[in-house]
Amino acid sequence: MADGGTARDGLLEKALRAAVRGEVDAGAGARALVTMDASNYRRVPDVVVAPRDADDIAAALAVCRDHGSPVVARGAGTSIGGQATGTGVVLDLTRHMRAVLAVDPGARTATVQPGVVLDRLRDAVRPYGLTFGPDPSTHSRCTLGGMIGNNACGAHSVAWGTTADNVHELTVHTYRGATLRLGQGGLGAPDGVTGLVRDHLAAVRTGFPPGLPRRISGYALDALLPERGTDVARAFCGSEGTLGVVSEAVVRLVEAPAARALAVLGYADESAAAEAAPGLLPLGPLTVEGMAEDLVRDPAARARLPRGAAWLFVETGGSTPAEAAARARTVLRAADALDGTVVADPAGQRALWRVREDAAGTATRTPDGAEAWPGWEDCAVPPARLGPYLRDFRALLAAHGLRGTPYGHFGDGCVHVRIDFRLAEPDGVRRFRRFSEELADLVVAHGGSLSGEHGDGLARAELLPRMYGDELVALFGAFKDLWDPDGGLNPGVLARPAPLDANLRFDVLPRTPVDVAFGYPDDGGDFGTAVRRCVGVAKCRVEGPSTGPGVMCPSYRATGEEQHSTRGRARLLHEMLAGEVVTDGWRSPEVRDALDLCLSCKGCRSDCPVGVDMATYKAEFLHHHYAGRLRPAAHYAMGSLPELLDLAAPAAPLLNAAARFRPLAALAKRAAGIAPERDLPVLARRTFRAWAAARRTASGTAPGGAAGAGSTAPVGAPRAYLWPDTFTDHFTPSVGRAAVTVLEAAGVPVALPPGRVCCGLTYVSTGRLDRARTVMRRTLDALGPVLEAGAPLVVLEPSCAAALRTDLPELLPGDPRARAVAGSVRTFAQALDELAPDWRPPRLDRPVAGQTHCHQHAVLGDAAERRLRERAGLAGELSGGCCGLAGNFGFERGHYEVSAACAEDQLLPAVRAAAPGTELLADGFSCRTQLAQLAGRRARHLAEVLAEALAEQRQDLPQDPRPGPPSEG
Repeated sequence: MADGGTARDGLLEKALRAAVRGEVDAGAGARALVTMDASNYRRVPDVVVAPRDADDIAAALAVCRDHGSPVVARGAGTSIGGQATGTGVVLDLTRHMRAVLAVDPGARTATVQPGVVLDRLRDAVRPYGLTFGPDPSTHSRCTLGGMIGNNACGAHSVAWGTTADNVHELTVHTYRGATLRLGQGGLGAPDGVTGLVRDHLAAVRTGFPPGLPRRISGYALDALLPERGTDVARAFCGSEGTLGVVSEAVVRLVEAPAARALAVLGYADESAAAEAAPGLLPLGPLTVEGMAEDLVRDPAARARLPRGAAWLFVETGGSTPAEAAARARTVLRAADALDGTVVADPAGQRALWRVREDAAGTATRTPDGAEAWPGWEDCAVPPARLGPYLRDFRALLAAHGLRGTPYGHFGDGCVHVRIDFRLAEPDGVRRFRRFSEELADLVVAHGGSLSGEHGDGLARAELLPRMYGDELVALFGAFKDLWDPDGGLNPGVLARPAPLDANLRFDVLPRTPVDVAFGYPDDGGDFGTAVRRCVGVAKCRVEGPSTGPGVMCPSYRATGEEQHSTRGRARLLHEMLAGEVVTDGWRSPEVRDALDLCLSCKGCRSDCPVGVDMATYKAEFLHHHYAGRLRPAAHYAMGSLPELLDLAAPAAPLLNAAARFRPLAALAKRAAGIAPERDLPVLARRTFRAWAAARRTASGTAPGGAAGAGSTAPVGAPRAYLWPDTFTDHFTPSVGRAAVTVLEAAGVPVALPPGRVCCGLTYVSTGRLDRARTVMRRTLDALGPVLEAGAPLVVLEPSCAAALRTDLPELLPGDPRARAVAGSVRTFAQALDELAPDWRPPRLDRPVAGQTHCHQHAVLGDAAERRLRERAGLAGELSGGCCGLAGNFGFERGHYEVSAACAEDQLLPAVRAAAPGTELLADGFSCRTQLAQLAGRRARHLAEVLAEALAEQRQDLPQDPRPGPPSEG
């Protein structure tokens, strides 16, 4: 291969631009996005190419051959062995080559391009009662090309095998320029390939371990044996992009069971579960998955599981729900388990499978928060040997002073585990090598494979001689050379591998923490540790309407661009800290541009399996990026909204009239950096705080009193303080008044905090962190009496509640008052749940639609809201996804289209589909504003709906003789 000179002087990029119709990008941002996959490894490419079709692939390979540039094909980049990283040219096959080209239900085949996501293929064949059998936990984003390259498997391999078992034909392009159609009977084999196997029949027949359903390591030369049909397509599967680039695949489909059930079995530990797994295989299950309690960190998820410290998840199928459930009960009776249960309802099954699928991310942190890494993520042994192997594996971990929690496909003998190798330290890297060598020997001693699912990549290929011996490994090299004599495809992988401790992604990061504003309490105060939280499993890359709860990542769902995913942004921040590709540090335009479309929805804080918090990282970056520099106008206008609205309040009627005059409104929006497509929100004629002050005076109570018209609350000290957030105060005081009405009706006297208080949200979201801390300290000073009283703070606006719960203590980590305030925050429903548990709201008995606010979903949870709605007879799910407005984001110039696209993803379709009479609920001001401006629909805060119902009730009761509160005026 060339030394990269033509890449550095731009000749390679120019030649690629002239040869291919797809995108060619040698910019720092594009290259930084693909330096890593989901592994421990990092390799920096020179150019990224997104081919439009097979002709583009061939043309790109020809250019690379002429320039001596290596090539690696890349799908979703979720490989755990490092094989989706590379130098030279990266072919991104996910941008254009993502179609299901044909489905033949009779033959049970589908023809696909390599970039199609597995779930999209499943969607296409579902109407025919068919599915693609292999299903890795990354099924919502992994591609068929990547699955072929790694011979991916997934949970259902006990029933339907690996990807290689389900591939019929492949069209591939070699580095030398040949286009081959691969299949059985030697179809498409390059010259010499079948002869190589014929000349070494004994070695090929005896060199692969028997009784091993998950043997993924090395090249599958045994697929070319005559007694196995000389299946060239099967031999190609698992070659990790080292032999050719797939442009089209014909895959086999299987009949999808009409119904499924799940038997969940509890055992004393994972070894006991592993020993039980093989005995269940004769019952014909679809899956036999295992995991231990260390990976179940959500109490709600743990409550669904039977007794035990480890579990088997055994899925059964049938033509009817009753048949599937009967088979699951048969499994339950046959299992020697401590405890067990059968889950037949689809929602319950989905909830449990999410626990298992999220283990891939959860395992990246030990229970005490230490980092854990792949490298031995998926070795496999014969299923009957799994129990003894796991005991020996645990002993080896202990001997090296390491920790890891196994889980995985116990029915196939395949174990996933991430281990706290401390790869950021030289001693940790040395331990990683010693442990890897000893574990390879242990796996081989149990008759196993170094890889049972994800491939060898850079992580294990060096150790293949320990598994196969020198003769077979030499055949691997000869096999590679017959396909790719120039060594241009994914060098360093499988044949003539790179050392397993080279190219580690941690080597380039700063050795000492960088100076930052947030405390990063879960990452030891280190921004670098926070950024490398992202391990690349890419749950943020889910396309299309979500099939489960969650909002991550709305901008990626709108644009489909990697740089707008949580992972993409984390990768750019990683490269910013590394300083090799992204060289401008905090001033980087590449990072700024990627973060520009981050909505700061905080969805990744909860939906990302490893808790990446891109909203915080964005605020941190903006704080440094604009330090000492002029900011965008929106940062001043919308970032200073609390102060500006306080100044504007006396002139609200005049300003509202001015906003209705289009030329003036256009001028104001231009000056403030507001999108011209947006309508300016209407200011309240009287603020919520002014209403509350007048009400106290009229009622004759002390400042802390809360009695009023229609109230059942006693006069006296407040039991809670109602936070007068900027949005409720200046735009929707009706929400505040409604909350007072409902809380009082429930017997909860409330008061507003004394003085001027602000959560600092708008300053945080625009990265003005010094100003945010000043505002927060002033607020803490004002909250002294509230903290003394020990009463909860009821916050009606979810974004403000989240800011108080998270941003406040993380920006002021040394101030104990910040932690106290954060701990006192309650949502409206949480306050009623806690302070008036026996109160019953009026029954409304109507359906609801709308959404749970992103910040509520991510930080606060909505269990109390669900309970309150249920008690009020408000039925339905608020699963409308992200509204797309997200505070200042959707109002900023240049964001309107993405903002609207985010709303169109789930929220607007859900609202349009709602039946007449449906109550539209949205507790967030942004969400209500977006619905009003894009759909012309009025949504309300739950407090408003309940207050209205209480008022209707009172019309049927004798009138309270006490004077009511003053009107808003």
